[in-house]
Amino acid sequence: MSSKRKRIHDATVSTEHRPSDSSNHAATLSESEPIQLSPQHQDTHYSNEDSPKTFRALGILESLCESCDSLGYTTPTPIQAQSIPIALQGRDLIGLAETGSGKTAAFVLPILQALINQPQPLHSLILAPTRELAQQTSKAIEALGALVSVRCALLIGGLDMVSQAIVLGKKPHIVVATPGRLLDHLENTKGFSLRQLKYLVLDEADRLLDLDFGPILDKVLKVLPKRTTYLFSATMSSKIESLQRACLSDPDPIMLRHLGFPAIPLHGQLSQSVRLGALNKFRLGSRSLLIATDVAARGLDIPLVDLVINYDLPQDSKTYIHRVGRTARAGKSGIAISFVTQYDVELWLRIEAALGKKLDEQKPNKEEVMVFAERVGDARRAAVREMKDLHDKRGDPGATLRHKRNGKRSRDDMDQDEG
Repeated sequence: MSSKRKRIHDATVSTEHRPSDSSNHAATLSESEPIQLSPQHQDTHYSNEDSPKTFRALGILESLCESCDSLGYTTPTPIQAQSIPIALQGRDLIGLAETGSGKTAAFVLPILQALINQPQPLHSLILAPTRELAQQTSKAIEALGALVSVRCALLIGGLDMVSQAIVLGKKPHIVVATPGRLLDHLENTKGFSLRQLKYLVLDEADRLLDLDFGPILDKVLKVLPKRTTYLFSATMSSKIESLQRACLSDPDPIMLRHLGFPAIPLHGQLSQSVRLGALNKFRLGSRSLLIATDVAARGLDIPLVDLVINYDLPQDSKTYIHRVGRTARAGKSGIAISFVTQYDVELWLRIEAALGKKLDEQKPNKEEVMVFAERVGDARRAAVREMKDLHDKRGDPGATLRHKRNGKRSRDDMDQDEG
């Protein structure tokens, strides 16, 4: 979780009411916005009445539905209801969800369905940050895939590599692994290759990066072919965004769907045709929220934009003007809101000086903020607890795993649960 996200409740909200302006300015929103959208909308926009009541209604095959029934999975959880239909379309996705939300079934069921439709060995790879989570995921795959005789290999540190190599030699359908042990096998186990891989899952990706698996992930991603990728995380940090850009081709921000926001992304990694398609959907109103980088800051003509939100302040006044100038066009009025923390004051004063006026300042209502904070849900609370436990076990809030054991950790013990 980024520092700004931890400080957001202390932020000042600066607003600018904009009269009509015919200049051709464009607004943007931060690409990291999905995790920060107001959770109070969850109750009103995404109710249980709107969600599918069964896995059959989501499009899951009957044999897998029978497995769900036998395990007591009667009604899809919100993350399952939102992600499974997208996954069944063969699209990449991002699921922002905490442990205990049902996210494992959210990615296992689509993978098993794809495997049933097109069986092959070494079909899917699931990476987890700890041995314990990898073991739990492996058991879930075996349980959900019991009726279709799925073969799953578990590759984690602390266990005999030779035994694991023998299992790999039997060509399992799915490999569940921690990154360090997986790389050991890719480098040392004869005949083991992921060149035909169809699906990759990065489970608890925020923890994968917190545990310093980044360099190993880079090596693993370089040897993987083009595939469908699912990324699940409790938070959307800058590291996760970088990982997203590296391994996902068309990610769907599931958190937005979960909160009831019909949103669409716009950024420089998209092809021109995809960008135009996104803009057309936004213009026509089929998507009411555009999540964009500064690629959208200039030259776009989109009428009827009511609100521009600067989650991250632009670094100069010109970019600010282009962003907020997206609203208040063609005789309309509009509002621009900027979040300003105590760390942004100097930058904000420079923007005001360049504009030649002081913008309206609104202090957030602390009581309302606390009400909203309570409704963020288990995702944020679980992430905070997890980070606190991790720091407590290290004994130094500023410590990192690289600082231990003379700055080195073997691949074999990197996947031990650190909290």
